[in-house]
Amino acid sequence: MFTKKKIAVPVEISARHCHLSKADLEELFGQGYELKKLKQLSQPADFACEETLDIKIDSHILENVRIVGPLRNQTQVEISKTDAISIGVNPPVRLSGDLKNSAKIVLVGPAGQVELNEGLIVAKRHIHCATDEAKKLGLKAGDIVSVEIKSERPVIFGNVIVRVRDDYKFCLHLDTDEGNSAGINKIGEGFIIK
Repeated sequence: MFTKKKIAVPVEISARHCHLSKADLEELFGQGYELKKLKQLSQPADFACEETLDIKIDSHILENVRIVGPLRNQTQVEISKTDAISIGVNPPVRLSGDLKNSAKIVLVGPAGQVELNEGLIVAKRHIHCATDEAKKLGLKAGDIVSVEIKSERPVIFGNVIVRVRDDYKFCLHLDTDEGNSAGINKIGEGFIIK
């Protein structure tokens, strides 16, 4: 009997957050401002910052959205579908960095605000994998897999894209809606079905 190979993968829940460009950081927090690191995140290049900002769509506001460093070339805000409904917007489901024709948003900081014509997305579920580990596991950048979560609320997530980079730490990133649906609070474990 044929069985599909399953690869264990750590699961992390990624709450709403914002990545800022240098220009937007300075507009929101002041000229020459530098982000203060609150804690290291699991991906070696990323860290949660002490700073938060508010995001606004018309009269709706999501307050205290955490900034994640380091700075990027383009500002990007990632929220869940539930967040989007609560502020009356319908951003596309996209991979980080794919911002063309994404939703408009206004960012409000202590020193000013920034109006973005694009930059708001619901993050597409994805797996981070280091280049050498991907080779060992038989995965490659752009692969689309399913991940089975065994919990009190078991579920199989389909259409999970594999992202590969030398410095990535192996894990599946889900947003809070997906984590809640699978009964995962912050961290868990899944199995990649190839």
